[in-house]
Amino acid sequence: MKLAFSTLGVPGLPLADVLGLATAHGYHGVELRTHPEEPVHPGLGPAERADAAARFNAAGVQIMGLAGYARVAAPGEDEPVLAEIRALLDLARDLGAPFVRVFPGGGAEQSPQEADATAARRLGTAAEYAADLDVRILLETHDSHRTGADAMRILGLVGHRQVGALWDVMHTWLGGEQPAESYAALSPHLGYVQVKDIASADDTTPLPLGAGVLPLADCVELLSRHGWDGWLCWEYEKRWYDAVPPLAELLGAGREHMTRLLTESA
Repeated sequence: MKLAFSTLGVPGLPLADVLGLATAHGYHGVELRTHPEEPVHPGLGPAERADAAARFNAAGVQIMGLAGYARVAAPGEDEPVLAEIRALLDLARDLGAPFVRVFPGGGAEQSPQEADATAARRLGTAAEYAADLDVRILLETHDSHRTGADAMRILGLVGHRQVGALWDVMHTWLGGEQPAESYAALSPHLGYVQVKDIASADDTTPLPLGAGVLPLADCVELLSRHGWDGWLCWEYEKRWYDAVPPLAELLGAGREHMTRLLTESA
């Protein structure tokens, strides 16, 4: 498996510094958060996109994925959501990123069936555009659809190879699923796996990998046993927790922890 980290852990950091951290600590790739406050986002022009891609290529670091914020199950008209996804897909094509992340984002005023149908309709439409660009759209296990079983209700309706799943191990665990259940639901569609650690279900403040309660060893062992050879991406949510230590101070130990899990599961 290949190791990456998300720039959510280093909000607003210039690309040169992001690449410096990745190469210094032995990470193969980076997931770029594409919010407008970040150096890479859909508002970039062609020259800026080409420069960003060239920087990563020169450093030998893969832009593993783009973390977007489109909410595919959200109430409202389809077109604004589809336009947001298309813009993200265009950016991924220009940067050479194989994946884009979207959220479910279903509303409390919807029934689960309505949210599933809305998300599946939008993802099915966007899938054809994604296929032309050779980029996959990944639905993260998050918010209204936090378990693998929840996500599969949508993905089963879509049934398109360009639409897959991003397994956030915290959300499936908070949703009451065991790793084996999550993997069984998501494995036919799995794009990559997002790892992190927290103190408890009641305290989701980010911790260094291995310092919390999430079943990371079980997840990695399960993936290894089934021969899965994709990306493990550490999402350290520094952006939302000012008081936690900087990710830069933790990246070396985090890579060592993930490497140790991979070695022990081999």
